[in-house]
Amino acid sequence: MNHLDIDILIDKATEYVGNTWPLYSFVTSNPLSGLEGKHFLRATQEAGSLLDAEMFPKASVYKKALDNGAIDPNEIQELLKEHGYSYTPEESLKIMFKKASKKTENQQHALDQYMVKWLSSFMDEGLAEWQMPYKQEGFFHAWRKLAPYDGSLGTVRQTMIPKTSDEALESVLNGQPQETILKAFTQHLAALPGWTGYIKHRGTNLQAWQKEAPIQLKDYLAVRLWANKKLGFQLVKKNVLENTQDQRAGLPYVWLLAWERSWQKELLKTLKKSAIDVSKNEDSRPDAQLVFCIDTRSELIRRHVESSGKYETFGYAGFFGIAMDYKNPKNGLAQKACPPILDSCYVVTEEADENQEASKIHLDRKNELSTFWHYFLKRMKNMLPSTFGFVEGSGFVYGLNLTARTIFSKYLYRWRSKDRNVYEEVCTPDIKNIDTTVHPEISIPLTEKVGIVKSAFDLMGWKNFAPLVVFAGHGSHSANNPFGSSLDCGACAATPGRHNARMLAKLANDKEVREQLFNQHGVDIPKLTHFLGAEHNTTTDEIVLFDSEVPNSHHKALERLKENLKKAQITATQERLGRTKNSVSLAQLNASNWGETRPEWGLAKNASFVIGPRKLTQNHNLDGRCFLHSYDWKTDTEGKALVGIMQGPMVVTQWINNHYYFSTVDNETFGAGTKTTHNVTGKFGVVQGNGGDLKRGLPWESLFEEKDMPYHPPLRLTVVINAPINRVDNILAKNDSLKSLIINEWLHLVIMDPETHKEVLWKPHQDINTKVKDEKISKPTNKKVYEELSV
Repeated sequence: MNHLDIDILIDKATEYVGNTWPLYSFVTSNPLSGLEGKHFLRATQEAGSLLDAEMFPKASVYKKALDNGAIDPNEIQELLKEHGYSYTPEESLKIMFKKASKKTENQQHALDQYMVKWLSSFMDEGLAEWQMPYKQEGFFHAWRKLAPYDGSLGTVRQTMIPKTSDEALESVLNGQPQETILKAFTQHLAALPGWTGYIKHRGTNLQAWQKEAPIQLKDYLAVRLWANKKLGFQLVKKNVLENTQDQRAGLPYVWLLAWERSWQKELLKTLKKSAIDVSKNEDSRPDAQLVFCIDTRSELIRRHVESSGKYETFGYAGFFGIAMDYKNPKNGLAQKACPPILDSCYVVTEEADENQEASKIHLDRKNELSTFWHYFLKRMKNMLPSTFGFVEGSGFVYGLNLTARTIFSKYLYRWRSKDRNVYEEVCTPDIKNIDTTVHPEISIPLTEKVGIVKSAFDLMGWKNFAPLVVFAGHGSHSANNPFGSSLDCGACAATPGRHNARMLAKLANDKEVREQLFNQHGVDIPKLTHFLGAEHNTTTDEIVLFDSEVPNSHHKALERLKENLKKAQITATQERLGRTKNSVSLAQLNASNWGETRPEWGLAKNASFVIGPRKLTQNHNLDGRCFLHSYDWKTDTEGKALVGIMQGPMVVTQWINNHYYFSTVDNETFGAGTKTTHNVTGKFGVVQGNGGDLKRGLPWESLFEEKDMPYHPPLRLTVVINAPINRVDNILAKNDSLKSLIINEWLHLVIMDPETHKEVLWKPHQDINTKVKDEKISKPTNKKVYEELSV
């Protein structure tokens, strides 16, 4: 077998391995993204067999949903009959309880343990004080030189190991048919999907670390298969990815459909109350307009902001349409600040405001000093000669610090918050092309600036502007939380959205940009309108305005807005935390308590993505279950804005939803287990206890209230679009990838047609037999059949 064949087979085998994102940029994504070309039922059957994982909620979860009314008994009865079952709902539940699966024993634990040891040493990103030698030569070559000193495989001499990974694979796979080789690659990559997922991610997204310590999946397989043979294990395990004829296999799928259908009807019943009045226009102009991320946590704060004054809110993807990296002045590192599915086009830096150069220099020096002391203390704690003496001598000081963080954490949080926005007070963001070799000192062209601003207005259907317009990115704050970045903005690649918000505000305030918008596109922004950036802290519901450049004429309106935002914070935290008194203090405590395992719920409960005008959802409490993107079908006559929303934010929300779904149904395989026994490894991930697979999903505390009682209802995403059916049809007809997601039921699409005032579930004709896995599932016809949802 030649090298090309091996590469093709490895690429095919990675279908079952999703990307594992590092802790510092933890992005929620579908762990089965490689299988999205197959129907959800078929993909979960294959993945469940290969990974020995649960793919659907437990019977006890379904029973609780039925008991509390989340599943309509009529829905489950109808769907059971539709899918060929003669059971009653009660009988089908009893069958699912009896069928409770059990995890099989891992027969290759010694091999997994061996690989984890070598991977964690080689892939370390600065946590270990002593680095593994020969890392620059690549994983296989470094292992080959050091393996003789490890007795785990018995006697190993360097001459026994082939010189390259290709030769090692050929020596192990010699004479095997391609079908067997593909099975071997698939099984051995899926044995440690967290680690192999990170190798996959690092190869395409972390080029700096790849240059420092190159590793490829081929190297991993070469080492693993050679070690597998040395330990005497079989190349391929049996009974994996085999079809099941068990009639009970489809019952959990049918119950999931019934739960989702019940939720869809409940949501549409709510939205229909406002649908009739959506087309009516308001004559009076609001005092201020605020644009929030489509994040489900924004639904809560938007309601309370609107209730606090004469304000209008919009929903827009939190990277605010700027495909950028942000160079942080505090550490000098540029980090991605746009969705992972986009390539970054720009880099944004902080430049001193006029007459603020001295202040920025002072901040830079202060930051350098802080960085030095942090490095110095870490070295003193970790260096062998100074470890014991340093700990003995500094124990009293560290004890005081630990006591203060435990008893007075809330006050420390308030004190530190005062200095959190210092760069924003003296600097303004500056945008340049990411390829600085072209024009290293020149900003991006005016046409691109205009395009960014116009795109934002078009996607939201925005026509009239208030005197103050706030772009509010969002971020989170928590203490002692390795998964802290998972609570930040997913559209900004798990970083706070403040930098994107400030950048868009600056572009919208640019005089030349406004002139071009008016002259070429007819967008008339009043001279009195001023844009400013802000950040919504989702842990405390505080909204900080970056107002250093607001003109004097707007100060009175600005002060009024700040007061009302404080009121909104109080009422929002009261609702979210269930407290009528001291709710803000409790939220600040959650953000600063180093022993808090659940500072906030993140995007738990997400179930739908609503694309439509704000009036569709404005007067309803959606309980933080919906992503909300502003859209006006009347202003989008050609459907271009809707295409952008469906290709971008809709796909991202589907990733988020699938990540939460699989982390909930099997937290051990797809999630991260409990935080209480996590150990950070290599600065990029966590393992449970002292080893094992790299955890790739959400921790148990982010999903569950108590054992077998998920706070997050594991449902697939239902997208609701307020637009004519023909417009959506035309878009899907030209976008096979989007249509495939719906055909294969990775998400559901409901269309609220504003012209016919009907709601339809978009689904192509397909024959799905849930009892026996069928090839027809992944090969549906193109005929469209609409199912009207009666509410």
